[in-house]
Amino acid sequence: MVTEQELEAIGRTLLDPVQPLQARFRALFTLRGLGGPAAVAWISRGFGDDSALLKHELAYCLGQMQDARAIPTLVAVLRDPCQEPMVRHEAGEALGAIGSPEVLDLLKQYSSDPVVEVAETCQLAVRRLEWLQEQGQGRQPALEGPYLSVDPAPPAEERDVGRLREALLDEARPLFERYRAMFALRDTGGEEAALALAEGLSCGSALFRHEVGYVLGQMQHEAAVPQLAAVLARPAESAMVRHECAEALGSIARPACLEALRAHARDPERVVRESCQVALDLYEHENAGAFQYADGLERLQAPPGGP
Repeated sequence: MVTEQELEAIGRTLLDPVQPLQARFRALFTLRGLGGPAAVAWISRGFGDDSALLKHELAYCLGQMQDARAIPTLVAVLRDPCQEPMVRHEAGEALGAIGSPEVLDLLKQYSSDPVVEVAETCQLAVRRLEWLQEQGQGRQPALEGPYLSVDPAPPAEERDVGRLREALLDEARPLFERYRAMFALRDTGGEEAALALAEGLSCGSALFRHEVGYVLGQMQHEAAVPQLAAVLARPAESAMVRHECAEALGSIARPACLEALRAHARDPERVVRESCQVALDLYEHENAGAFQYADGLERLQAPPGGP
């Protein structure tokens, strides 16, 4: 049982700008795992930070927690034109993940936002909510599927990799259908599916490419490393896409990933630089055989001088 004092200590680590970003990320994912109103409240307090990457992850975690108490904060972030596009986009996606019909009209409103990443995200979130209503569900059960994530679109029922690849790469199809193909390829798994997904890193919108990077990180298949590293190394690419490729390389955690991440750990683009720093921490975790990445509670309880 986590005490109120322990929860507060983890929350303070998350909100402390003096702490290394890696420690703040571990605190964030610890709070996500603990859940409950206090965890939501601590995470919600972080949107005044100056790190777009951290705020993006705050919104992501609130969406994954599927706690309706986060809705007012996420709505405020989506509405705030001073927040970075990648943060507003993630707030819109999180509202779709929570799945409450009460935000449907708001999401429809922002589906024509002048920031294309925000508009496309809200369009997808609207389609997800409509899909849930079509299925007769008030909301999709949390943590479905082999990857234990709440996704912006349900996987397609098709499992033929060739047909899914065709749907994924067909820019004439609705974005929601392409996302459904994307998540079906992820769930199908294997090298052929990973390589089909990797082709998506060179087509579509920045939002689409960034989601492909995220999915490849979930799959952790080594076959996608060259394509992910190539996108990370491309300075003309959207920072939102490069950041997701960096985090994917940290999750895959092979030697070639380490080389790419170290090469960009001082990238001039802040969100890319910080993503590489966090990804290097994730790489170390994956290769150390540690029990869990979200170890904020264990760090609090470790004896002085311990690991």
